[in-house]
Amino acid sequence: MIKILKYGEVTTEEIFARSVPTVNVEEIVTDIIETVKTKGDAALFEYSRKFDHADLTALQVSTEEIEEAVASVEPEFLEILKKAAANITKFHEKQKRNSFIINDEDGIVIGQKVIPVDRAGLYVPGGTAAYPSTVLMDSIPAKIAGVKQVVMVTPPNAQGKVNPVILAAASVAGVDKIFKVGGAQAVAALAYGTESVPKVDKIVGPGNAFVAEAKKQVFGRVSIDMIAGPSEILIVADGKTNPKHAAADLLSQAEHDKMASAVLVTDSAELAVAVQAELEVQIPQLERAEIARASIDDNGKIIVAEDLRQAIEIANEIAPEHLELCVDNPFDYLDAIRHAGSIFMGRNCPEALGDYFAGPNHTLPTSGTAKFSSPLSVDDFVKKTQYTYYTNDALARVAKDVAYFARKEGLTAHAKSAVVRTEEE
Repeated sequence: MIKILKYGEVTTEEIFARSVPTVNVEEIVTDIIETVKTKGDAALFEYSRKFDHADLTALQVSTEEIEEAVASVEPEFLEILKKAAANITKFHEKQKRNSFIINDEDGIVIGQKVIPVDRAGLYVPGGTAAYPSTVLMDSIPAKIAGVKQVVMVTPPNAQGKVNPVILAAASVAGVDKIFKVGGAQAVAALAYGTESVPKVDKIVGPGNAFVAEAKKQVFGRVSIDMIAGPSEILIVADGKTNPKHAAADLLSQAEHDKMASAVLVTDSAELAVAVQAELEVQIPQLERAEIARASIDDNGKIIVAEDLRQAIEIANEIAPEHLELCVDNPFDYLDAIRHAGSIFMGRNCPEALGDYFAGPNHTLPTSGTAKFSSPLSVDDFVKKTQYTYYTNDALARVAKDVAYFARKEGLTAHAKSAVVRTEEE
C-alpha cells in the first residue's frame, strides 16, 4: 500500500527520497563496446543470438519488411499515428532557431550559424513493451532540425522481426534506416559504426540499464540526449480532485517499471486517504499489476502539505519528470513551478495525453535533473558555430585594447597578434 507522509512530521530525507537503480553493469558494457569496436557486424550477430535469441541473416530492416509491417497494422492505428505526428510536428516547428548576423558597426560583421548534425541515432526499446510513441517523439524533432539521416536501432524478437507498430511509426516519421540491434551493442554500433550500421553524431532515446551505461561510456565520442532514470510522475492536487482520476494517473507511470516513482502532493488529508484506497481498487485490475504494485509499494508516496503553495515548493524540490497540476485555474500557479520536465495543466490533462498525442515531447529529464536540463527538442539536433569579420580599420580601432587584455593574462603572443597588423601600417 502506498504510504502517506505528513510534511513537517517526517524527515525531509523521507519526503524527498528517490529510488536509485543499483545494478552495476559498467564492466559488462565496457566489454560489449570494445567487442563491437573490434568485430563490427560479427559482434552484433553474435549478441543478437545471445541476448535476443535471434539468428539474423541481415541487420538492416528491408523496405519489404517495413511495407509488410505497415500493411499489418490496423488502419485506425495508422491514422492515430499520423494525427499524433502532426501534433508533434506542429509543436516542434516552433522550436526552430534561426541563424543571426550583427553588422551595426563599420567594418565589423559577427554572427552565428545554426547547423543540424549530419546523422542522428535513435534507440527504441523492445522487451516488455513496444514504444511507437518514442519513434515519433525522437525522430520528428530531428527531421525538423534538418538532420540528413535518422538511423533507428531496436531489438528484434526471437524470429528476427521488429514489432510492426514500431516500423509503422518509423514509416510515418520518415526514419531513413532501421537496424535490428538492441542493448549496449546497438549504442556501440551507433557510436563507432560497423560494416552495416553507420556512425552517428548524436544518440537519443531511452533504454534499460545497459543502454544507459553505454550512452554514458560513448559520450564524448558522440553526443547524447540524457541518461534516463526510472519513470516519474508527481501530481499536485487540491481537495476537489477526483481520487479515481488521481489514482489512475499515478498508475499510468507505476506500470512502466518496478523502479518507477508515483507521488501525490496534496493539501487535503481526505484526498490522500481516498487516493490510497482507490489505488488498492485499481491495481488488481491492471494487466501489469505486479509491476505497478511493486512501484507503488516501494517507491510511491502521498505527501500531505499545509497548502498548495507548500505543495508546489515540494514539487520544485523533487523536480519530477512529469508534473500534473490538478487544481482550479492552473495557469495561476504555472509561474511558481520552476523545475519539471513537462507540466500537465488542470483536471482534464492526464500525463498519457503527453506521452502519445498532444505534441510536446515525452523524452524528459528524470531523477531531479529537470532542475538543470530540458525535454528533448529540435535544439538537441543542431549545433551552433559563430563567425567574426573585421576590416583593417575596424581592427585598428580595438587592437590596443585586445593587446592590453592579452598581456593581463600573460599571453604576449596573443597581444602581438592583435597589434602586428597595425604596426605594419
